[in-house]
Amino acid sequence: MPRSDAGHAHKVARSEKADLLKRLKRIGGQVEGISRMIAEDRYCIDIVTQIAAARSALDALGLKLLHDHAHGCVQQAVRSGSGDAAIEELMKVVQRFAR
Repeated sequence: MPRSDAGHAHKVARSEKADLLKRLKRIGGQVEGISRMIAEDRYCIDIVTQIAAARSALDALGLKLLHDHAHGCVQQAVRSGSGDAAIEELMKVVQRFAR
C-alpha cells in the first residue's frame, strides 16, 4: 500500500478508483482535444476555454481526493493518536493545491 511522508496508509476503494480513473481518462481526452485544436489553428479563445475546462476537472479531482483523504486517512490517524502529523501533512498539501 502506498504510504505518505507521515506514514499513513491509504487504499482507494475499488468503486472510487474506477471513478477517479474514469475522470482522468476524460481529462486526458480534453487535453488531447486541446492539442488537436492547436494543431488545427483553432480560435485562441476556444482553446483557452477548453484549457479552463480541463483545469477545472483536475481541480475537482484533486478536491475529491483531499475530501476522501480527510475523511479516511486523517480521521483514522486522529483516532489512533497520530492526528497532528496527519493534519499537518494535509494542510501542506492543501496549501500546494491552492496555489
